[in-house]
Amino acid sequence: MLEFMICSMLTIFPDFLFRRYVQGKRIGREINLYSMWFELRWGITACVILTLSLITLIFYYHPATKNVTAVFRTVTILPESTGRVAEVFVGTNEKVAAGAPLFRLDNTEQQAALETARRRVAEIDAETAVAQTELAAADGMIAQAQGAYQQALDELNTQVELNRRNPNVVARREIERRQVAVDGRNGALAAAVANKQTLQTKIASLLPAQKASAEAALAQAQVELDKTIVRAGTAGMLQQFALRPGDIVNPMIRSAGILVPDDRRIGLIAGFGQIEAQVMKPGMIAEATCVGKPFTIIPMVVTEVQNVIATGQIRPTDQLADVQQMSRAGTLTTFLEPLFDGQFTGIPPGSSCIANAYTSNHDELHSPDISTPRWLFLHMVDAVGLVHAMILRLQALLLPVQTLVLTGH
Repeated sequence: MLEFMICSMLTIFPDFLFRRYVQGKRIGREINLYSMWFELRWGITACVILTLSLITLIFYYHPATKNVTAVFRTVTILPESTGRVAEVFVGTNEKVAAGAPLFRLDNTEQQAALETARRRVAEIDAETAVAQTELAAADGMIAQAQGAYQQALDELNTQVELNRRNPNVVARREIERRQVAVDGRNGALAAAVANKQTLQTKIASLLPAQKASAEAALAQAQVELDKTIVRAGTAGMLQQFALRPGDIVNPMIRSAGILVPDDRRIGLIAGFGQIEAQVMKPGMIAEATCVGKPFTIIPMVVTEVQNVIATGQIRPTDQLADVQQMSRAGTLTTFLEPLFDGQFTGIPPGSSCIANAYTSNHDELHSPDISTPRWLFLHMVDAVGLVHAMILRLQALLLPVQTLVLTGH
């Protein structure tokens, strides 16, 4: 209607002035309800053509949409494993800090595993103490074996010396027996030394490795025990949190609730028509008005334009996709952010909005290589954006009336 009124001021109204003051025709006489089309046919025709051209120009280069939502981030509260709720620390609609405990699952099994891991570490410490004692005993065994070997060797040397001086004094068999005794004592000494080396290797390598494994198992058991206490990953407000002791929580089937973070980054996601895909670009200036904050125009900027249409998505399944199921035209998803800080104050997250985006040809208009016809056309494109801005402000004024009166409230 606004476009028609503007166009009529440039077409129908001058045509009427020409008929009235140049041709002398008067309203109610020559210009009446029945002769209006014939008398003002040029103005009416030009007005219709100009109105359609203006509307097309405005909505193409300065697109608008009512598919706008003030989105916000949520965090699903889920434990890492299935379990029965043993204790609940908070309630619904309660504000929690980051890391605050929310609820605890039954941890009997995890407590038992943790105690088993502790006992295993203590057992390895005891084995280390016993090995230290055995190492001291091994030193004694080596000293004893060395003494026995030395004694056997001395006796053998004595018998050999006596046999050298007088072969008839010591029998040959006695010398051989002494030699066997020396060899046996020497083997016992080697065994005692090897036993000490085994104990040293056990103390230096085997037991520390076993203790490290036991400590890792203890840490893992502690982690599993800590997982039974579900904590808030970020500060925020709990929503739809209705757990009670005795409830079963399964991360694959049922969540415990939703946490709305305090540091949620509120923005607008708008769905523009596909025909504006060549016009919508990051960096475009936009405006929006939201139901949650009426009579307010929020300056925005387009930060990102999704380069795919969601309705054409195909996911791998065991069924063939039918194009008829995708016949509903999707929108061009666009992300809008406030141009200035604090512009979203007072707007409830999830509020529905109306948004306009404006094409700007400022850089191209200042190019020295631009032709005169294109310069005029781009000036006209930028100028008609004012009409769309006026329409958005009228919508901002009428939005409360439409919401509270015309929708049945």
